[in-house]
Amino acid sequence: MDKVVFQTLGCEGGKQIGIATLNVEKALNALDLDMVRLLKAQLEAWREQDEIVCVVLDGAGEKAFCAGGDVRAITEASRANPGEIAPEAQTFFTEEYQLDYLIHTLGKPVMVWGDGIVMGGGLGLMAGASHRVVTQTSRIAMPEVTIGLYPDVGGSFFLNRMPGRTGLFLGLTGYNMNGADALYVDLANFAIDRDNKESLWDALAEVHWQDDANTNHDLLSQALNGFSDDNIADNSRLKAHQARIDELMAGSLADIHSCLSALDDDHLQERGEAWLGRARDTFLAGSPLSWNLIEAQMQLGTEMELADCFRMELGWSVNCCAHGDFCEGVRALLLDKDRNPQWQFASLEAVTQEAMDKLMTSPWDEASHPLNTL
Repeated sequence: MDKVVFQTLGCEGGKQIGIATLNVEKALNALDLDMVRLLKAQLEAWREQDEIVCVVLDGAGEKAFCAGGDVRAITEASRANPGEIAPEAQTFFTEEYQLDYLIHTLGKPVMVWGDGIVMGGGLGLMAGASHRVVTQTSRIAMPEVTIGLYPDVGGSFFLNRMPGRTGLFLGLTGYNMNGADALYVDLANFAIDRDNKESLWDALAEVHWQDDANTNHDLLSQALNGFSDDNIADNSRLKAHQARIDELMAGSLADIHSCLSALDDDHLQERGEAWLGRARDTFLAGSPLSWNLIEAQMQLGTEMELADCFRMELGWSVNCCAHGDFCEGVRALLLDKDRNPQWQFASLEAVTQEAMDKLMTSPWDEASHPLNTL
């Protein structure tokens, strides 16, 4: 079975749309290194082919576009080499970020059909696309805090561009967004009923695509707007509660920890904010090292170039595997599934500056950086 299925859709005038479908349905289309390499090679080929006017990324099955990266191999390699950067970890993250950057910079329009679960590495694919479609079943999150990581795959770039303190909230709590939430924070820019997928494909085949990429961006937008569904776009909890989120995320990390810890279920129920209970619980179950990394990530603002964000994240990610809580987080959540991680630091106050410096210091200089060609 092919882990990624590549097809072309013939269009009016002899143009073609390249369609890449993630095809490991049982694993919710989670990305492994083979899939990353297949996607990168095909996207690079399609970029150079004049007859390909647009690229579509899709996921097999009804449940997920992509539920993240397949982190088991990275974890096993890192556990076998404690305190060292495992080559498998460096290779996976390097090539994943190269793929994400390629999507951001492909030039030709890239559409992601973000139906069902879109998490972690799946959001890395989606965030880089020019046309990001959500449906009524989209469930989008970056829950890396629960596995001792942080929102990577370009999160340093896009989380800082969200309204108010929403990016920090999403990173710390792993909050599960619906389609309307994703539209509100600009992780999506089109909402379409999932039942209209085949009709959309038919419509795309009838578009009179041109040789100019900018024109084709506009033509794709027009086609997607023809299927726009306001019912999906109109119920963003993040938008409705923006002021409350900003209030909870104000001040220092210690202030935020105190605010979230103090949330009482009965009081939340009275205020119609029961959803915040789950956000609180996810945060409190997360790694204190991750809390600090996410806060540091949110201090970056919007000045860093995209390539620099990926270069910084590569260092952080391999360091999380070698020195941080990543392996323990994956063990507790995905391998042993006891949901009882033994984090290096039992509390926020216990985290040392030395530990944070170790995580945030790049293992490479500029010349030797694996992503120095971005």
